[in-house]
Amino acid sequence: MTLSSTGPTAPAVSEPGTAATTSDPRRHVVRALLRDPVAVACLGYIALIVLMAVFAPLIVRVSGWDPYEFDQSAIDPDLGGMPAGSWGGISGSHWLGVEPGSGRDVFARIVYGARSSMLIAFGATLLTTVLGMVFGLLAGYFGGRIDMLISRVMEFLMAFPALIFMIAVLSVLPADDRQYLLVMVISLFGWPYLARIVRGQTMSLKEREFVEAARASGASRTAIVFTEILPNLRSTILVMVTMAVPGYIGTEAGLSFLGVGLVPPTPSWGQMISSSVNWYAVVPTYFLVPGTFLALLVLSFMVLGDHIRTAAEPGGRS
Repeated sequence: MTLSSTGPTAPAVSEPGTAATTSDPRRHVVRALLRDPVAVACLGYIALIVLMAVFAPLIVRVSGWDPYEFDQSAIDPDLGGMPAGSWGGISGSHWLGVEPGSGRDVFARIVYGARSSMLIAFGATLLTTVLGMVFGLLAGYFGGRIDMLISRVMEFLMAFPALIFMIAVLSVLPADDRQYLLVMVISLFGWPYLARIVRGQTMSLKEREFVEAARASGASRTAIVFTEILPNLRSTILVMVTMAVPGYIGTEAGLSFLGVGLVPPTPSWGQMISSSVNWYAVVPTYFLVPGTFLALLVLSFMVLGDHIRTAAEPGGRS
């Protein structure tokens, strides 16, 4: 379980005007991804989960079951609440079976669990990206005491035992608005990883000739940062964002598995995996269904991020 990804190497930064004289580098990346069947498959699965999250109310209405609705007829009380029928109660009524002990529809909870995971992962990624860009640009461009202060904060947060802190804090915080609390707590420990890379590339870019030329022409510091430096960090930020999302999905699932993330009855894939521990020996489908959805989503984001990184590198474009 990771808070963010630090493995990928930032894509090389090209001089402004180079792409303009050849072609838009973003088109190169898109073309490279669309020509790769693995990347297309990953994009398709991610799009499927996102659509599932967005249209969750409509989807469960079609399926006929609410994620909080109990179906006592789908479980066998004489067998301790095990799903009636084979394969965890999979049937025409319950497409992915039912939850042991309660009879809640697994498909409906998977759909709403996707909404919870996407909301937290994308929310944390957005906040992490904003904080990482702002502090990375400040530290890298201005240097001096500002750089020293921000760097010390980043080092402290990166060295701090984040998981222990999350468990301790979330276990005492109220259950209300837990999704927003998770976004803030995860982002608190996630932004230094992006900020460190942005800082390093900003320090390199501010010494380039095109920045010196803008400075000599009288451009303000704000204009230099936003019109000269930031556009050259887009590939780096895109790759880091793509690699951060699966880390945050896994973090939310792990915290929910430990009982300090989303609290029942809010659907969560991690929570479903946690509750399946007592049943997987006799109802393995209840563990396999959310586990498969979670594993494929994390894998898709990681593989896609790796393909984007390769396509964004000058030598990897085609």
